[in-house]
Amino acid sequence: MNSRCNLNTIQRSYRLPESDSRQRFSRATPHHSFRGFYATMTLQRHCERLPQGSKWSAFLFFLLSLSAPMLLTARPPAGNGASSGLPVIVALVRQVPEFADTIEGLGTTRANESVELTTNVTETVSTINFDDGQQVKKGDLLVVLEKSEEEAELKAARAVLDERRAAFERASGLEKKQAMSTATLKEREALLKQSEGIIEAIQARIADRVIKAPFDGVLGLRNISPGTLLRPGDPITTIDDLDPIKVDFQVPSVFLQELRIGLPVRGQVQAFGNRVFEGRVNMISTQADPATRTLTVRALLANASGELRPGLLMKISLSHNLRNALLIPEEAIIQRDTRKFVLVINDSGATVTAEERQVTSGRRIPGEVEITEGLSPGDQVVVHGLMRVRHGDEVTVKAVQQTDEPLEGMLEGTKLGQGLR
Repeated sequence: MNSRCNLNTIQRSYRLPESDSRQRFSRATPHHSFRGFYATMTLQRHCERLPQGSKWSAFLFFLLSLSAPMLLTARPPAGNGASSGLPVIVALVRQVPEFADTIEGLGTTRANESVELTTNVTETVSTINFDDGQQVKKGDLLVVLEKSEEEAELKAARAVLDERRAAFERASGLEKKQAMSTATLKEREALLKQSEGIIEAIQARIADRVIKAPFDGVLGLRNISPGTLLRPGDPITTIDDLDPIKVDFQVPSVFLQELRIGLPVRGQVQAFGNRVFEGRVNMISTQADPATRTLTVRALLANASGELRPGLLMKISLSHNLRNALLIPEEAIIQRDTRKFVLVINDSGATVTAEERQVTSGRRIPGEVEITEGLSPGDQVVVHGLMRVRHGDEVTVKAVQQTDEPLEGMLEGTKLGQGLR
């Protein structure tokens, strides 16, 4: 080996006392001592490959004399007086009093009451008393058909009725005086009842020509105009009761024991984005579909504004198995095979430490996980700093994450985030 390529030669050539080198090496931490030793040996190996007297040998000796002492004596930067604990962000274990499992499905909205208005007679439209989309009350007059002929018949029938009523009253008085037979009195009574029946029939025909709202609701598009000849079955318009609104959806029969009248339902329609319409189960089908093994469930959803319309596709979330639950942010979970762990803050001793606990998880919701075993309400779990902290490590809580505060927002652009990475 080239005698110039060893540490003793370097020390003599560049006035680096051997005692000083050993002293610095002994003061360095094991990690930094190894790093300096490795650097020295690497330069020596490269030096050995160069011919003696090469200018590169002298240059490498010079670099080694400058870098080796720095590597040997390097130390981690000071902590600026900060706490010795590892910095972490924590979140409180929160208790939710009415947490539930959900059954997801798709349903179609329907009006609470809906009918297509038409007529059962052939007649001409005389009067229209509504506009498209009008809100009406039960009994409001909507359409009048031509009924002058029926009204004339009614007038004549009433005149006959008055005459026969007077004749019956006279006959009744005479029969009491035994001046008229009982048979004649009964004939007069029969004629009176006949006239009353004729009037009722005419009034019914007139009623068929007057169309009224059968219930409170909203009218649809008008399909007629004044003078239109209507025939039985011709559509006039529609009327829908939209508050509440019904939605029918299918639920697998395996959930039959979980279904109850009154269970909460949440619905979303694509047209309204993330807006949620709330309601409750109103009816459960008495039969399951043998082909799909599902039950039809009907829910009623509040729709006071009338924004929901019949026929819309609605995503349904049916809540069941209501219970008290503990939730933590999903980023607090440490997954190891099939087991799950969290780091819980333990401040009962002289120092604040991280305690690792195995937990059992339940249902997941966006951003959070239900914990069924292993935690208590109010526990603090580490949500950031998990890669640096181990069981028993001393920690410093830098911040507490709020339920509605995303962790990314807490870390972005802050020294806290830089220190925790």
